[in-house]
Amino acid sequence: MEPWREILKTLPHRYPFLLVDRVEEVIPGERLVALKNVTFNEPFFMGHFPDHPVMPGVLILEAMAQAGAMLAGHTDPAAVQGRLVYFMAIDKARFRKPVIPGDQLLLELTLQKRRREIWRFQGVARVKGAVVAEAELMAMTRNAEESGLEGAEVDHG
Repeated sequence: MEPWREILKTLPHRYPFLLVDRVEEVIPGERLVALKNVTFNEPFFMGHFPDHPVMPGVLILEAMAQAGAMLAGHTDPAAVQGRLVYFMAIDKARFRKPVIPGDQLLLELTLQKRRREIWRFQGVARVKGAVVAEAELMAMTRNAEESGLEGAEVDHG
């Protein structure tokens, strides 16, 4: 299977919100390295900022979360197949340098802990080897049809 088909099979996101272009490396249960090519024609650059385009930090975090969902899919395909990976929490997020058009954003996600449907990841984003962002992310898997998430605060975005 072509690598891009695997991404589309694992993630429900589509343009303009699919933020993983390629999986570079994966060790199921441990880590995944993915790539996001940041191009000038990204829709968010029209408004953030027109004369000084910078990738929004929240989208860097979303790219990390999508890479984390890819790692979950490689770690336990049955736990993710036909389900959504919902973003639950972001901790210790830090932004070190701006990400601009032409950059290749390398996303490294490490699985810290898994307890049934809850996944905790450490994410680091780099451009040319320099750390541009880092965060701890937590997610849960749920069936897309489930509406009640037992009181969990979840970002459906």
